[in-house]
Amino acid sequence: MRPLSLVRFNALAAYARAPMATALSEEMAWFEHDSERVLGAVARDVIDDDFAGVVFARDRRGRFRAVWVTGFEPTRRRAQALLRREMERLALAPDEEYYQGDEKADALDFFTPRTDRTRLHRHFLALTEAEYFSAARGIIEPMMHWYEDPDGNFIEQFQTTGFDARLWELYLFAVFAEMSYRIERVHAVPDFVCAGLLGTFAVEAMTVNPTQDAAGGPVPPPPRRTPEELAAFVSQYMPIKFGSTLTSKLAKKYWERLSARGKPLLFAIQDFSGPGSMVYTHSALAPYLYGYNWESHYDGDGRLVVTPKKIATHRWGAKEIPSGFFDLPGAENVSAVLFSNSGTISKFNRMGVLAGFGSKRLVLTRKGTAYNHDRDSVEPTSFEHVVGGPGYRETWGEGLNVFHNPKAVHPLDPEMLPDAAHLRLRGDGLMASVTPEWHPFGSITRVFVADTEEEARRLVQAGS
Repeated sequence: MRPLSLVRFNALAAYARAPMATALSEEMAWFEHDSERVLGAVARDVIDDDFAGVVFARDRRGRFRAVWVTGFEPTRRRAQALLRREMERLALAPDEEYYQGDEKADALDFFTPRTDRTRLHRHFLALTEAEYFSAARGIIEPMMHWYEDPDGNFIEQFQTTGFDARLWELYLFAVFAEMSYRIERVHAVPDFVCAGLLGTFAVEAMTVNPTQDAAGGPVPPPPRRTPEELAAFVSQYMPIKFGSTLTSKLAKKYWERLSARGKPLLFAIQDFSGPGSMVYTHSALAPYLYGYNWESHYDGDGRLVVTPKKIATHRWGAKEIPSGFFDLPGAENVSAVLFSNSGTISKFNRMGVLAGFGSKRLVLTRKGTAYNHDRDSVEPTSFEHVVGGPGYRETWGEGLNVFHNPKAVHPLDPEMLPDAAHLRLRGDGLMASVTPEWHPFGSITRVFVADTEEEARRLVQAGS
């Protein structure tokens, strides 16, 4: 029995956690035996203050699930000794002894191509073949044992034209599992129904995609070379792109579906409209959602003063749309809009490296901006880290923004998404936010493949 990091254990078995277990117990340590044939965890009962071990093994679909629970012991050391004995015993059992009888279908296979190579998305090909994305491939593999495909086209789209949208869904799946939700994907829409200790909410995932011409070819986004071009891109072009996606989903009235009825409904959106666009677009969404711009200046004492200004419309070329998504008829049925710049292949690669997947020659650096808690600053903080270096920590949910609808029929309790930043419009037009201490806005990940594993370890430990 060997120790296992929490991030590795979560990558393999977090999807098996029941919400109630997180309230009644505190996990203390994690283990594997026989090259991860079985996993184990020692947990403390928070009520009785005693300890027990849980053994996990793969069911018929390849999912790590609990197959044995030891008795409760007064000390962690005794519980860990019992866990070792049971892990060693169960590792010798045949695979069939791990099956639980409720496996209804085979696991999905995301990676075996289902179409001609010429139709495969270039990022899918890189994910399945390139050494520099091997960590992402490794951390996605356990997910596919748990993932359901109610509409029957996930794999085809993941491999071809819908790669970005389907990867965004996998990212959300990982976020909600990290938060210990029981995730249901029984119905094709909405995409997720998440049940936890504080209640249940539904989520419809969507992406902002590249503009296409009449022949279906991509139209390049407008230039962002000058400050004026960037300002127009953020204040006019991107709100129209967000608006097109959000209003088309609004028209489908997901709140009327049985699985979403009477629950908070969240629209989860990410921008894939053009190369590198997501680095800038986090600041374009709030003005469109609430119909306000916020201008700032410093007073005579050097204090930041923010003034809200109502926006009527957004215009780009011949196209004009009304601002204020939450003011649209029917939008009161959308409790909040979730937004992140993190649902990309780079995120999966970083999390995969942290969990020990993929080539051991990989060295990843991450450079970006994060929320600045100085209330008198309008500039974000900058950061540059070596992934997995000393003190480096990353979660699936970091960087997630929740824009609450002030008119929501079913408001979302912020405690239901504890790792996210929560933003609300105040009555005076200013924004109120509760933001985690570490909250990245966006980043660029660079991948270096070292000549040897030893060189890679040296670079990571040096943090450079």
